[in-house]
Amino acid sequence: MTTSRTDLTTVDVAELSRLLTTGEVSAAEVTRAHLDRISAADDRLGAYLHVEHDSALAAATAVDEARSGGADLGPLAGVPVALKDLVVTEGVPTTSGSKILEGWLPPYSATIATRLADAGTVMLGKTNMDEFAMGSSTENSAYQVSRNPWDLDRIPGGSSGGSSAAVAGHLAPWAIGTDTGGSIRQPAAVTGLVGHKPTYGSVSRYGLIAFSSSLDQAGPMARTVLDAALMHEVIGGYDPRDSTSIDAPLAGLADAARSGADGDLRGLRVGVVRELGGDGHTDGYDPGVLARTHEAVEVLAGLGADVVEVSCPSFDLALPAYYLIAPSEASSNLARYEGVRFGLRVGDDGSHDLDEVMALTREQGFGPEVKRRIILGTYALSSGYYEAYYGQAQKVRTLITREFTAGFADVDVLVSPTMPTVAFPLGARVDDPIAMYAADLCTLPASLAGLPAISVPSGLSEGLPVGLQIMAPALADDRCYRVAAALEAAQDAARGHRLLDELPALAGAA
Repeated sequence: MTTSRTDLTTVDVAELSRLLTTGEVSAAEVTRAHLDRISAADDRLGAYLHVEHDSALAAATAVDEARSGGADLGPLAGVPVALKDLVVTEGVPTTSGSKILEGWLPPYSATIATRLADAGTVMLGKTNMDEFAMGSSTENSAYQVSRNPWDLDRIPGGSSGGSSAAVAGHLAPWAIGTDTGGSIRQPAAVTGLVGHKPTYGSVSRYGLIAFSSSLDQAGPMARTVLDAALMHEVIGGYDPRDSTSIDAPLAGLADAARSGADGDLRGLRVGVVRELGGDGHTDGYDPGVLARTHEAVEVLAGLGADVVEVSCPSFDLALPAYYLIAPSEASSNLARYEGVRFGLRVGDDGSHDLDEVMALTREQGFGPEVKRRIILGTYALSSGYYEAYYGQAQKVRTLITREFTAGFADVDVLVSPTMPTVAFPLGARVDDPIAMYAADLCTLPASLAGLPAISVPSGLSEGLPVGLQIMAPALADDRCYRVAAALEAAQDAARGHRLLDELPALAGAA
C-alpha cells in the first residue's frame, strides 16, 4: 500500500478505478477517506445536505467482498459519488433544497441513481442546491449556504453548488449535477471543475425532481474531462420511462476524451461566438475572464484548430426568453406540492379547509425565489398574456436553435466564456435578481436549444477559476469531450500541473 487516505481524496476517478481494480486500495478505504474528509471540512463548505455514512461503508464493503470472491465487476465499482439532492433515491432523504420536501423518503430511485448503483459506485450522500434548482449561487437553499473552496466568502455557483463544492473541495471524486440554464457548467467554471450538460434527452430525467421539463438535464461534474466522460457513459442512454429520452446509442465519450488528450486538433473548426464576450460585446464581462478565454482559444489554434468568429444575434435574447420559459414550466411542475399527497402539510388541524391548507403549506414551504418564479410563470401563462410572453419566448427559442444550426454549418464547435465573471462574493447579488440571472448569460443559449456544452478550466483571474464553454451539435457530445480534453492536456502541460493543484488548503481540514 503506497497511497494514504488523504491522497485518496485527491486522486481522479480514472486512477481510483485502476487502484481499485488492481487491489492496491480497497473500496472501503476509498470511501472511508472521503467520509473522513467530509467530517473534517464540510462544516465550512456546506456541500452536503445528507451523508450516507453507514450505508456507504456497507456498500463499499460489499464491493470488496465481491471483488475478492472473483465477481466480474465493472471498472468503476467502489468509486464514491455524490448526488445532487433532486436525484430521487429510494429510502434516502431527498428535498430538492426545499422545506416543502423536508423529511421525504422516496419510494423509488431515479434512473441515473440506479445506473450508478448498478455500476458499483458508492453513494456518499446528497449535495446542497438552490431550492428546486432555481438560482445561480446556491444561496437559495432552504437549509444552508455552500461555499467555494477557492475562497470561502464566495459562491460555488448554482444551482449545483453543493456538488461543485464537494468535488473541488475533495469531499467526493465526482458528482451528479443538473443543468436547466447552466447549473452544471456555471458552478464547474467558478470552482475549477469540468462540467458537461449532455444533449437534452440523452440522459434520463426519470426520477429527477422537475424544475423546467423542456430544459432540465442531468450530467457529470468532475476534476478531469476523462472522469466526466466516464460518468456520462454510465448515466446516459435510452430510458423508456422518460418520454423525452432519445433512442440512440451514445458515442464513444471516454475514447473521445482520450483521443483529445493527444492534442491534435488539425482540421477542427472552432467558432468564437461574437455575442458571448466576443469583439464589441464585452459589457458585463470581467477583463480577466476575457483574457483567459482568448488564451484558451489561442491554445486550440496552436493545436491545429482553425478559429473564426461566428455571429448569433438572437443569443442576446436568450436571457429574457429563458426567464419566461423556465418559470412558466416551473409554475406547472410545482403545482403538485399542495400539502396533501406528500411533503410538508401546514394547518391540517380541522380549522382550515383544503384551499387554506394548500395556501399555508406553500407559504411556509416555498422560499422567496421559488415564489417569485411561480408568480412570474403563472402570469406569463395566464389568459391574455400567453402569446405576448410565453409564446414570444418560444419563438426566440426557435431563432436561437436556427442560429446554432447555421453556425454549425461552418464550424465544428462554438466557444465562449462559461460565465462573464469569476465567483462573486456571497450576498453580493441576493437582493438583485436581475444581476443574479446575468450569471447564466453565456450558458442559456445551449440550454434553450437542447445542445451539449461543456465547461473546462481555462486558468485563473484574480486567483479564481475561469471556465471555457465548448458547444456542439445535438448528440455530438463526444466532440465536446475531445476538444475539452485537448485544451486540458495542453494547459496542464504548460503549467506543469492541474489547475486544481493551486487550490488553497482548507483551514483545519485533514
